[in-house]
Amino acid sequence: MKIAFPTQDGETIFPHFGQARFFKVIEVQDGAVVNTEMREKEVHQHHDDEHEHHPHAHGGHHAHAMFDLLKDCQVLISGGMGTPAFERAREQGLEVILTGERSIEKALQAYLKGALESDLRRVHAH
Repeated sequence: MKIAFPTQDGETIFPHFGQARFFKVIEVQDGAVVNTEMREKEVHQHHDDEHEHHPHAHGGHHAHAMFDLLKDCQVLISGGMGTPAFERAREQGLEVILTGERSIEKALQAYLKGALESDLRRVHAH
């Protein structure tokens, strides 16, 4: 199973799915981590300023490229996301969990124990 986390630094879950620079993808087999990788989102590849605003970030091409990075994942754990992204993730077959937990490691362990609950109030309208 592969679990994706939107992140800026590989350690913390970014609060907004669409604005994170990377996805940290953790592969788990039999409850143990067997592989970890950082996947950079296309829209950010040539921008060094993590605070730079990307007005095209919610456009069609960006959304396709972003979800293409997750096509081999089964679970997406995020701090929050807009309704269109939430619906698209679910349509793609992802189990989506929205959480206030900031630590990727703590969220991963809670998920593996079946103790990470999704807070749908973290889906925001666009």
